[in-house]
Amino acid sequence: MRVLQNLLITLTVIFFPTAVMAQDADYLEFKTNDEENNIEIFKHASPSVVHITNSRLVRSFYSLNPQEVPQGTGTGFIWNKEGYIVTNFHVIQQANVVTVTLQNGSSYDAVPIGADPDKDLAVLKINAEDVKLSPITLGDSSLLEVGRKVIAIGNPFGLDTTMTVGVVSALGREIDSVSRRKIRDVIQTDAAINPGNSGGPLLNSLGQLVGVNTAIYSPSGGSSGIGFAIPVNTVERIVPELITYGQVQTPILGIIQIPQPDYYRDLWDIEGVIVLDVVQNTDPEKFGMRGLQRVQRGRIRLGDVIFEIDGQDVSDEDDYANIMEQHKAGDVVEVKTRRDNRIMEYNIELQPPPSRSD
Repeated sequence: MRVLQNLLITLTVIFFPTAVMAQDADYLEFKTNDEENNIEIFKHASPSVVHITNSRLVRSFYSLNPQEVPQGTGTGFIWNKEGYIVTNFHVIQQANVVTVTLQNGSSYDAVPIGADPDKDLAVLKINAEDVKLSPITLGDSSLLEVGRKVIAIGNPFGLDTTMTVGVVSALGREIDSVSRRKIRDVIQTDAAINPGNSGGPLLNSLGQLVGVNTAIYSPSGGSSGIGFAIPVNTVERIVPELITYGQVQTPILGIIQIPQPDYYRDLWDIEGVIVLDVVQNTDPEKFGMRGLQRVQRGRIRLGDVIFEIDGQDVSDEDDYANIMEQHKAGDVVEVKTRRDNRIMEYNIELQPPPSRSD
């Protein structure tokens, strides 16, 4: 009996490690379809993701020499082989010095090319002729559905090239940009997004860019499963304009809007865009559109208030901006306003925006 027990113990010692090795081998060879997809996406897309650090030059009280003070970190991605990098505007908003680090560890000084604060997007450029850049592959955000898998790659808390997986939680959300304008048609996801992920790509299950991770809803400041991304179809429209002109080419109507519009709308109990003044040599001036006027005893007389453009309601500046984005310079739009209890109608030719040098 003792001989049999010793034999069993010996067999256990001999075969147990072999069984463990067999299990290890099985794990290395076995991947679920979803795991294989995640791995392939990371291998394909991660070389397109960059780490962005920014600094400000601050003069010390005791020295006239400016000191470089780190401001924070964020994420971006390679737009094309010419070295253009896309990120969020708020990532570089107050930076004097911006550094872009590629996945291979190479770092380059970045030059700001253009920005659109209303959509929280910015374009940088690096001179990286010594390496082969891997541009991101673009997808189509209009094809997204709630429940589809999405993947975020970024640098949360400075931990570079971190991947998280989730789903599209909702579509058509609105969030405030740094300029207080609404960003519409935003993608909501439960893929973990934290500080440092801003400006990074949100990818579909083909590894294609479908959004730019921009904001989170979090009372604690960390991921709470509610993140937001600007849809790639918006990005694809804006980025080429930023590269070419340094700013978006949304046309202008030729009016000057009133500051603090919400206050005055409440004061006068009205809806629409209040015209403060008209721009010289534009159709609003030519056709007699009128801004605010000061009358007797310092009272303010309300002029035109825009409530409709091309049949679309205009209740505030966000509605107005959204309609302008649908047009280009040279388009003629039908504008309806209220003035002195009358409805005024104008056919206005839209003008190009002033250039940055103007």
